[in-house]
Amino acid sequence: MKYTREQIKAASEKLGHKYFTQGVLNVNIIGIRNSDTNGKVTNKFDDTMTISYIDNDMNWQYFEYNCTTDPGDDHVDNPMMEKGTAILKPGQYPKSHKIRLHAGKYTALGQQNNVKVYRDANKDGVYDYNEDTVDEGIFGINIHRATALSGKTSTYVDRWSAGCQVIASNDDWHEFLNICQEARSEWSNNFTYTLITSNDIKFANERNNGVTC
Repeated sequence: MKYTREQIKAASEKLGHKYFTQGVLNVNIIGIRNSDTNGKVTNKFDDTMTISYIDNDMNWQYFEYNCTTDPGDDHVDNPMMEKGTAILKPGQYPKSHKIRLHAGKYTALGQQNNVKVYRDANKDGVYDYNEDTVDEGIFGINIHRATALSGKTSTYVDRWSAGCQVIASNDDWHEFLNICQEARSEWSNNFTYTLITSNDIKFANERNNGVTC
């Protein structure tokens, strides 16, 4: 594991985000963008998707998966929109997703409410996190899998993401989706998605340990 549930909870709450601690299967779906890449387009699944919740025995469960929270180089170099490819802005998006078909093909978590994205149009191999480009709306920023092959894991993002949050391993994806489907049965077909960065976790952990600059 790259992180602990406690680290993610502390970082999320430090940012003012809600972390669900009441009720069975009240899932926290939190993506973590890798700050160590310094915004370079790596075209790799070097971010982390996490899901945590209280199970039926009232114990905390925590899972994490290799993913991308950024678009692949194919879409960075060839944006689907003239104003640039979409890069999800870190934040918490209440009831942003629901279980439905991705691109009309297979079950995933599809965007249903507004999110904020940066727009990157200069094709320079570096993601532009420029506040002046922020765009808000429904852009199909879904949460889905990469490879469709059971037991396989995708290595490169390529065309798997034009801004979607994509889990690399097919087996990981099905584990994640099964948890979401159980949560839907317990609650409703509304899922809050939160995106933070690995630096957010680092800084929150330093403060908790009494480290100051």
